[in-house]
Amino acid sequence: MRVDGQLVEKAKSSSKKSRRRQRKSGSMPSAVQRLYDTCMDVFVDGGAGVVPPPEDVERIRSALDRLSPADVGLSPNMQCFRKTESEGTPAVRYLHLYECPRFSIGIFCLPPSSAIPLHNHPGMTVFSKLLFGSMHIKSYDWVDVPQKSNGALKPAHFQPKGMRLAKVHKDAVFTAPCETSILYPSAGGNMHCFTAVTSCAVLDVLGPPYSDSEGRPCMYYNDFPYASFSGDTDFVPEDSEEYAWLEEKAKPDDFFVLGAKYSGPKIIER
Repeated sequence: MRVDGQLVEKAKSSSKKSRRRQRKSGSMPSAVQRLYDTCMDVFVDGGAGVVPPPEDVERIRSALDRLSPADVGLSPNMQCFRKTESEGTPAVRYLHLYECPRFSIGIFCLPPSSAIPLHNHPGMTVFSKLLFGSMHIKSYDWVDVPQKSNGALKPAHFQPKGMRLAKVHKDAVFTAPCETSILYPSAGGNMHCFTAVTSCAVLDVLGPPYSDSEGRPCMYYNDFPYASFSGDTDFVPEDSEEYAWLEEKAKPDDFFVLGAKYSGPKIIER
C-alpha cells in the first residue's frame, strides 16, 4: 500500500570512498544489499503490468526467504511493535529502505490488532515477506464476468451499482517463518488486507511502486459477501462464499501510517 504525507527517513547511499573501501576489503554485502542488487537486475526493464520471468521472480523470492529480522535491524521488543493503552486502532509504522521509478523496498511494522485495510496494487508485482509474528491475510482477485450465461444475457441487476465481483485468493493466518507471498497485476491476490494477530513486520517489494501521475493510485475497498446482493446464482452455484463484491472507498479516517527511522544495514545505490 502507499504511504502518503508521512515523515519517512530514506536510507542514504554511502560515499564513493566507502564503496571503494568495501570493494577493496572484499567484505560480504549485507542481505539487504543483496536484495537491492537482485531487484535492480530484475526490474531493470520493469514497468506497469510487466511481470518478471519466473526465474527472476524466484531470485527475489529466494533473497527474501533468507532474510531474518536481524538482517534489517528489527526485533519484536522495539517500541514500534508495542500496543499502547490509548483508544482507537494502533498506528502502523513504515520503514523506508529504497525507492526508484522501477521498484521500492519498505517494511510495515504492526502492533497487535493493527490493520492495513483492503487495497489494490495496480499493474504491480509485489513480494511480501513476513519477518516475524502472526498475521491474518485476506486477498482477492477480480473476476471477469462473462456477458452471457447459459446462452442468455445476464440480467441488468447482476452487478450491483458501483461494485465489482472478486474471488477470495487467501483467507488465513500466517506465522513466520513462512514462504514469501507474491501477487501479480491480475492474479495471486492483487487486493489484500493485513490484520496483526501478534506484533509483526512485513517487508514489501513493489515493482513498480504506486504513482498517481502514471495511473497507479492506491485504492481502498469495502468487501461484501456475494449473497448480500441479488445476482445470477447460476454463475457461482456452490461456492458463493469464495466470492465477494468490492466497492471503492476513500482511505479510512482511522487508518494511520507513520514514518519511522530504518536502523538496519544501509543500501549502497548503483
